[in-house]
Amino acid sequence: MITAVEGLISELRKIGFPISVSENIDAVEALRFVDLGDREAVKTVLGSVLVKDYEHQSAYEAVFEIFFGLRRLQGVEAPTGQGADGEQRDGDGASVFGAGGAGGGVVDEVDDAGIRELLIQALRRDERLLLQTLARVYVTRHAGIQPGRAVAGTYYLSRTMRAVGPERVLTRLVEDATDEMGAMSVLDHRLLVEDYDWRIKGFRQEVEAEIRRRLVADRGADAVAKTLRRPLPEDVDFITASAEQVTALREIVAPMARKLAAKLAHKRRHKSRGALDFRRTVRKSMSSGGVPIDMVFRRPRPSKPELMILADISGSVSAFAAFTLQLAYALRSEFSRVRSFVFVDGIDEVTDILQSADNIVDVTRQINAEALGVWLDGRSDYGHALDTFWEQHGLELKSRTTVLVLGDARTNYRSPRAAVIKQMSHRAGHVFWLNPEPESIWNSGDSVIAAYAKYCDGVYECRNVRQLRAFIERLG
Repeated sequence: MITAVEGLISELRKIGFPISVSENIDAVEALRFVDLGDREAVKTVLGSVLVKDYEHQSAYEAVFEIFFGLRRLQGVEAPTGQGADGEQRDGDGASVFGAGGAGGGVVDEVDDAGIRELLIQALRRDERLLLQTLARVYVTRHAGIQPGRAVAGTYYLSRTMRAVGPERVLTRLVEDATDEMGAMSVLDHRLLVEDYDWRIKGFRQEVEAEIRRRLVADRGADAVAKTLRRPLPEDVDFITASAEQVTALREIVAPMARKLAAKLAHKRRHKSRGALDFRRTVRKSMSSGGVPIDMVFRRPRPSKPELMILADISGSVSAFAAFTLQLAYALRSEFSRVRSFVFVDGIDEVTDILQSADNIVDVTRQINAEALGVWLDGRSDYGHALDTFWEQHGLELKSRTTVLVLGDARTNYRSPRAAVIKQMSHRAGHVFWLNPEPESIWNSGDSVIAAYAKYCDGVYECRNVRQLRAFIERLG
């Protein structure tokens, strides 16, 4: 048990969990108060000590399953070995793949069409035990797991789910329910679809867990943890994020924006002091013989700055721009005015679109539909885009304006026209540049970030939510 906990904590630290030595000790101590034979109780009590952020819960659960999925929670690890039939078995001779061996016992005799019908019935009635058995059957028949192969299991999961056909299963469930229930309102139909979709996602998790258990039985928890290691949501690169990760990132941007807005407002309200009040200081010094022992300061009246955002929406960095625009829009209460512009080789203002749209998906759809930010050929041209912005809006920059440029500064070997950034820095209060590429590849190829950097107040690597959060806090 101690070995499993140590492995769990070590892996969590490697993916970014902030776990101190004292929390390590607390986690072990907490196990004294639960039944070690109850996996859910062990998972809950360890999670209560080790998980401090709701967005980290799914990562914790995945790592927990790796280190505790094949262990008897009585303090002894179950050694694995080969049975007479070649099947992986634990120290008690039982199949590590669960009851019924690698498949599902009598269910093994059912053909694929029958298994699909069983799956549809199990999903309709939400029968968890049958779904677990069917997950084992699908993995056995369709995953094609190769012993000893150092993979994360994504390929096996893809093959299995392709055989399941989630879209076809969902369509069948909805059609059967509609035939049974008759006409229903739009809301009821939507709730029905969402309910079945949620159950299918639960079955996918069962399949993933079964594949993970087999990989652990074959190669050991440490080896599997290494291949399955994924960054926390706030450490996922904007540029390389998968569709699933993009969805997860969108879910954490909104609450993060609210936290940052509250923090910025608190910092402005509680600045220690304003400018020196010379008259009151002299008057107070009369009580100490004219020596100004106690300085008197005016009450701070911090003004809200204006924010202008120039976002590159070319294909290579469009996801980064979308998240940053969404966050900046959520922070608009902390600025007297927020104006947003998008560019590729031309530039267009999208402030009204951001204010009227319900979400960033609608914003992106409208920007694409109207081909905003495109002037000529739709290939990145920072020089022309910046020049156009300066001609149209340069005189609107003020000393309290903060200009935020978002992009990788890759110009397709066209003129960067860095003098425009120099002119901006003279008129605006601050000019910052956020680059979503790793700093190690800046100024390589067609990147000209160095030409712009010397005129900016700061150029920052901003590849993920963690770095974006740190910059916004610095901005306040």
